[in-house]
Amino acid sequence: MSNPVSTSAYESIAARHANSTDALIRLRGISKIFYTDKVETHALRNVDLEIREGEYIAIAGPSGGGKTTLLSVLGLLEAPSDGEYMFAGEEVDSLESSERARIRNRQIGFIFQAFNLIGDLTVYENVELPLTYRGMSAEERRERVIGSLERVGMATRKDHYPAQLSGGQQQRAAVARAVAGEPRILLADEPTGNLDTANGESVMELLKELHQGGATICMVTHDPRYELLADRVVHLVDGQTTNGL
Repeated sequence: MSNPVSTSAYESIAARHANSTDALIRLRGISKIFYTDKVETHALRNVDLEIREGEYIAIAGPSGGGKTTLLSVLGLLEAPSDGEYMFAGEEVDSLESSERARIRNRQIGFIFQAFNLIGDLTVYENVELPLTYRGMSAEERRERVIGSLERVGMATRKDHYPAQLSGGQQQRAAVARAVAGEPRILLADEPTGNLDTANGESVMELLKELHQGGATICMVTHDPRYELLADRVVHLVDGQTTNGL
């Protein structure tokens, strides 16, 4: 059983935007084309999508359908080839690269299938690392790190290295890193893909608890069981959404 998740930070974020009628994220006509050896690969085709504060969205579909590419566009890791992307009322395409990097660091939390923890850093140091780019004091960083580790039940493992953790514990550490910055949205790419059933269900229960506390989550999944946890499921096939916004 997972530990209770402290969600006061997300409740505060949700409350600040509760009266907003605008979507946190709005995509209109988004396309993404990759060019390799004179071959065009259309990863996304004319995608429309809206995500509002406090929503839990699952992006589902077959392998190769464009799910991870869509998440990369949402996370400002990939630029679309065409279309309009609005984040919190700002047109992303008009932003300088430094401003897009600031949004990634401060407003978007990433949870990856492969955990992406740095092997020669402790759990504490992995969670703290993104915060060091914000100009926070050491004390504020410590409060954020310890608070996030307590939320995910990993405070007692803060001095361990990734190789000393199970897969489930590594993913919990990765979730702690994502929530420590109190982002506007969590983007999770197949967060259970490298986990066994028990650890996968534990991580999904953790995300459910975070959402119940006010977190906005967009998750890519191939597992129909986990789609049921979301408020809404967007199906992506051959780079196109099949069920509208």
